[in-house]
Amino acid sequence: MRLLKFVWWFCVTIFCGLLLSFSGAYLYLSPSLPSVDSLRSIQLQIPLRVYSSDAKLIAEFGEMRRSPIRFADIPPDFIAALLSAEDDNFAHHYGVDFSSLMRAATQLLKSGQIQTGGSTITMQVAKNYFLTSERSFSRKINEILLALQIERQLSKDEILELYVNKIYLGNRAYGIEAAAQVYYGKSIRDVSLAQMAMIAGLPKAPSRFNPLVNPERSKERRDWILGRMFKLGKIDEARYQAALQEPIDASYHVPTPELSAPYVAEMTRAEMVGRYGGDAYTEGFHVTTTVPSQLQEAANHAVRQGLISYDQRHGYRGPETRLPGMTRNTWLLELAKQKTIGGLEPAIVTQVEKSGIMVLTRSGQEEAVAWDSMKWARPFLNTNSLGPRPQQPADVSQIGDLIRVLRKEDGSLQFSQVPAAQSALVSLDPQNGAIRALVGGFSFEQSNYNRAIQAKRQPGSSFKPFIYSAALDRGYTAATLVNDAPIVFVDEYLDQVWRPKNDNNTFLGPIRLREALYKSRNLVSIRVLQAIGIDYTLNYISKFGFNRQDLPRNLSLALGTANLTPLEIAGGWSTFANGGFKIQPYLIDRVDSRSGQALFIANPASVPSDPIAATAVAAAPEQPAEASLTSVNHPDSQPAAAERILDARTAYIMTSMLQDVIKRGTGRRAMAMGRSDLAGKTGTTNESKDSWFSGYNADYMTTVWTGFDQPESLGSHEFGGTVALPIWMTYMSAALKDKPAHPPAEPEGLLTLRVDPLSGRAAPPGTPNAYFELFKSEDSPPPMSEFEPGSGVPGSPLPADDAAPIDLF
Repeated sequence: MRLLKFVWWFCVTIFCGLLLSFSGAYLYLSPSLPSVDSLRSIQLQIPLRVYSSDAKLIAEFGEMRRSPIRFADIPPDFIAALLSAEDDNFAHHYGVDFSSLMRAATQLLKSGQIQTGGSTITMQVAKNYFLTSERSFSRKINEILLALQIERQLSKDEILELYVNKIYLGNRAYGIEAAAQVYYGKSIRDVSLAQMAMIAGLPKAPSRFNPLVNPERSKERRDWILGRMFKLGKIDEARYQAALQEPIDASYHVPTPELSAPYVAEMTRAEMVGRYGGDAYTEGFHVTTTVPSQLQEAANHAVRQGLISYDQRHGYRGPETRLPGMTRNTWLLELAKQKTIGGLEPAIVTQVEKSGIMVLTRSGQEEAVAWDSMKWARPFLNTNSLGPRPQQPADVSQIGDLIRVLRKEDGSLQFSQVPAAQSALVSLDPQNGAIRALVGGFSFEQSNYNRAIQAKRQPGSSFKPFIYSAALDRGYTAATLVNDAPIVFVDEYLDQVWRPKNDNNTFLGPIRLREALYKSRNLVSIRVLQAIGIDYTLNYISKFGFNRQDLPRNLSLALGTANLTPLEIAGGWSTFANGGFKIQPYLIDRVDSRSGQALFIANPASVPSDPIAATAVAAAPEQPAEASLTSVNHPDSQPAAAERILDARTAYIMTSMLQDVIKRGTGRRAMAMGRSDLAGKTGTTNESKDSWFSGYNADYMTTVWTGFDQPESLGSHEFGGTVALPIWMTYMSAALKDKPAHPPAEPEGLLTLRVDPLSGRAAPPGTPNAYFELFKSEDSPPPMSEFEPGSGVPGSPLPADDAAPIDLF
């Protein structure tokens, strides 16, 4: 009896001591414990997601892959698998399972090391949301106290929802929905029972039981969980046996963009980080851009096709490397190191035959490349020279060559190579500046340098419309005659001589301004700029949105020697396309929070619905580029009216002149599109280092640039009309497919008169070769009877001395 009493009192003493210790710990630690109420409004880290205007995923940015899921959407089988693995007494305990704690304590006493923590799911929620992973008694006590509080204030369903959305499950996957996407490429609602058991086994040790790294251990863990589910009556024997037979079929699934627009994605990311800082990556922003998927896909195709076509005209530069005498496995290892660039897959030549070559691809398959797709591959000697035409596949390739192939829609392969030249395309809605498509280079994988917004290059003759527009507002007309004749400038202080010339070294004498534009006569542009004045022209052109510091203060401005990006050129050209209004290009259309609440809705300054009525140049200050991303515009608010910077009649006459560039000038190739509403201008700089085409109708304004990153000649026979224009045509043909012609509306205050081609004056009846020309009502030409010999070049505002061939010393 004495022994029993001793044991009894000893146990009571131990119990009271533990109770007092626990109470003391609670009183000491509870004031510093975080509030459990914060769990109801906890904000999990969710990546930034960027979408096209038609809701296709473009990109995802963030360190953690997470897609929160509500408890109601969690499959019951997964809940059963998770509780069987982690906490089968979850439904009955109050946050702490003392039997599990005692088991953990016993293991500690026996081994001297912490084997398990004895944590319930509730305790893990406390640790994951409030505590660190430090293994210490103080942290464990805090964990227990927090678990008890959580159980008092939250339901079991709420606790499970918090747990499954927070846990790390390997490969940057946080939460069960993200894990299902990473390992199986589908939602947790769509995976099988065996796959659910595999995911349920990951929280214990995401690296040790990872099916991608340790498939055998992962299977052991999965089968153990399935056995627990069967033992606990969660599944019947038939389902248990069927699940055991399933193989471990997990594979790595990265979030696959539905639309390839990496340059658009990077611009959006940079804009969001600029607005929100580091929170942009974690707050779950849903960003909708202004880019429709079909237009972006058309732009991607146009740039890649155009660059490949140009590249193949200049010959084959040889394989990327030669790997002869290696085994198949070694070749596969080399292929695994290579990226697909712009749709061009790496491949190694394994056989050379008369009908073509056989190549090994990264998939491990040997596929045929037909000889017909290799005939273009004349050896590259230099930009302007090629070697002899190949007569057989052996003249092009050898076994072991690492080459590039292009997979066609039917699955066949074409012989190719990665282009050395680059290109950029920008397409805008000229009515409000929305970016509809943007490509910054051949391949983002090859180079993330965005040439559309970062490359400042000389636009060449594609800049001339701004000079001609300034002239039209200075008293010139489309019928004005300007002398296309030699001119020489000498700087007596620097002993330098500048002899500008036309690209073909010919001179046409007095020529109409309209004809000078569509024939791209350099000397006419220089004379016009000289006559209207540099300062007036710089002030005038700056209104189109160009930085004045990028515009040279000399007559070379007339030849397009300013340094401008394709996006700046497209923005400036949009004024011609929309009838005279200044717009600001923008990319982000809408930003939503993780809960779907609109944080920002774009409300850009737009062309008025009746632009012809707005004929006066606005005196109001320029509209802001874009509303702040920290506020929401009212859905019923009307967009601000864009500022008119150009007389509607000037814009209309410029469009008419630029339409002639396509109908009878340097852009004639675009006539193949069969449209009557297109206007544009080619541009080619000295030695063909830059190739441009800018063109539009009332729906889209598109600019294309092509050149080398380190400026060098594209070739002596390559121009804006041979390199950039085909890319523009391919894109615009797709963009305008099935769209009716959309020319600009004619404003009031214009006259159409018959003009004498020799004098530029109004032609009397019977004048041979007279033609019709557009004029502003106040600039209509005088009749032929008022022309006095010796007064200057007929129809020109230039004095006789300025219109004749001159030397300036």
